Amino acid sequence: MRIRSELRLLKGYAALSTLLLALLTTAAFRQAAQKTRFTEIDVERINVVEPDGKLRMVISNRPRSIGPVYKGKPFGYPGGTRPGIIFFNDEGTENGGLTFTGRRREDGTYSSSVGMSFDQFNQDETLTLRYTDENGRKATGITIAERDERDIYDLIMARDSINRLSDSVARTAALQQLFAPRNGVPLAASRVYLGRDRSRSAVLSLSDPSGKPRLRLRVDSLGNASVEFLDASGAVTARLPNP
Repeated sequence: MRIRSELRLLKGYAALSTLLLALLTTAAFRQAAQKTRFTEIDVERINVVEPDGKLRMVISNRPRSIGPVYKGKPFGYPGGTRPGIIFFNDEGTENGGLTFTGRRREDGTYSSSVGMSFDQFNQDETLTLRYTDENGRKATGITIAERDERDIYDLIMARDSINRLSDSVARTAALQQLFAPRNGVPLAASRVYLGRDRSRSAVLSLSDPSGKPRLRLRVDSLGNASVEFLDASGAVTARLPNP
């Protein structure tokens, strides 16, 4: 009986020791996994997430790039078109990013673009830094836009619902009404543009709330400087120096 009792104690001790060793080993692996250093890593996509799983940043190639996300829900269009970095706010909604493309076609022509944007809350781009080059026709600039306060998710859901209408005339009319200006203010309007346009001019353009240019400072490709004042129809009302 004494031997059996001692054997039971030994078995219990062995089981407890094994359990403690497993727990310590697991804890050690978890601790090591919290901070790992790599000299080099090849990866197609990295998701940076909060402790609750909400996305904060996605770095990816083109095929694995993410589409628009609103409060953790995909919407609008599928991924696979935006290689680069996409940012997300505290609610898991996209609020900007850095994307880039560039390739030479079979006919020898090329296109290239790089854009960094910051979105209005629950809306789209309100500040952008963008470079585009279409086979030598280059433009580089900063744009500040003004956007409607309507929620982008609600707009896209309404658009998708309208697009399911079988009556093409009714569909077109409903889409025009959905995206029409509210109280005279369009859904999106460029207010400030500073950059180099495709005519090789350095330009500062200031627009009204409807997005119509009203003041334009320009230095053209030959070095000629001008200041133009425009009315709401786009006509130049005054120019310095006078033509």
